[in-house]
Amino acid sequence: MKNPTSNPTGNTTRSIIIIGALFFIFGFVTWLNSVLIPYLKIACELNNFQSYFVVTAFYISYLVMALPSAWVLQKTGYKKGMSLGLLVMAVGAVIFIPAAYSRTYELFLIGLFVQGTGLALLQTAANPYVVVLGPAESAAKRISIMGICNKVAGVLAPIVLGAILFTSGDNLVETVEILQGAEKATALDELAQRVVTPYLVMMAILLILSAWIYFSSLPEVDADAEDEELAKSNLNKTSIFQFPHLFLGTFALFLYVGVEVIAGDTIISYANEAQGIPLSEAKFFASLTLGAMIVGYVIGIFTIPKYITQENALKISAILGLAFGLVAIFGDGFISVLAVALLGIANALVWPAIWPMALAGLGRFTKVGSSFLIMAIAGGAILPLVYGYFADLFNPQQAYWVIIPCYAFILYFATTGYKTGRSA
Repeated sequence: MKNPTSNPTGNTTRSIIIIGALFFIFGFVTWLNSVLIPYLKIACELNNFQSYFVVTAFYISYLVMALPSAWVLQKTGYKKGMSLGLLVMAVGAVIFIPAAYSRTYELFLIGLFVQGTGLALLQTAANPYVVVLGPAESAAKRISIMGICNKVAGVLAPIVLGAILFTSGDNLVETVEILQGAEKATALDELAQRVVTPYLVMMAILLILSAWIYFSSLPEVDADAEDEELAKSNLNKTSIFQFPHLFLGTFALFLYVGVEVIAGDTIISYANEAQGIPLSEAKFFASLTLGAMIVGYVIGIFTIPKYITQENALKISAILGLAFGLVAIFGDGFISVLAVALLGIANALVWPAIWPMALAGLGRFTKVGSSFLIMAIAGGAILPLVYGYFADLFNPQQAYWVIIPCYAFILYFATTGYKTGRSA
């Protein structure tokens, strides 16, 4: 891929700052789900399996909307596409208001799907944009910087929303359990309506950001451009399906997003229900998971590519995921919960490493290839639901077995899969 070297350094720096702000928004909105799962489970009287439809509704939008997003970006360009994505997210936030007042779970899910749709458009534009802002061998480093922006927001999101929704959280759960009839309905209605103010604020912020992006100095880049050598090697390529390493990377990313969401979005419920940790304490564990990811990103920024290649970073990440996963399954009490949180370190460099490895050599097929990688975010819709099913069938701790084969495949991609079918 051709780097936008024609852009002055100052323009590139401003671009990174703007895209970093977008990744902050990605993280804040995405990691609210870790609080919404236990919150809606109480407010809408759901079981584990039903409550994880929160992440299904949110992440399935990436599968449905990734290819349409690529088409939109072809028409609008990156900057206008990002602005439009923020507007769509604002619409999703508005839908939470009637959902809260009617306490209708299905309406909450529609709002989450619409927010995910806006994020699909944003992510389809932002991720390849970051990849081509500099040399390919340091792409994981730049994406790690974006990851810090994303996860700092993710640390803040559950703390902020948890403080609003779970005021007297443990007492509220006990009170709701003993109430009956109209009194119980009134208490649940009051709980559901706590979400109104934060989502109105979110709507306003998204509208302001949409205008900011639209009128910003963010330059257009040609993510599909090819250098001369790459163009020659791609002369015999007529279809995206002639790049098997892309599809192996897509599946690895599908599994990765699933285990990342499981680590971040199940830990509050797991700590509370399976390990007996009060909600007043458990609500901080999602932030601990994301804090661990930030540590991993910082390590990536200082070590890639100077001391470690993207490929080796991915191998180490997969091995750590297998190790922490087994400790979560076989450990007791806080040790098990801590192992789930430490999956954040294992997960940190997986996304930054897979993107450039999967897009390597695609040239003019880059936009479509990026769309497939965005579709892989649907792993966050499927695997947490599988976790929830096994949590009800067996128990929340044994349900973590679902992550073990996922990390095993990521390890395969890091060692062999990324080379499959590549001409160089």
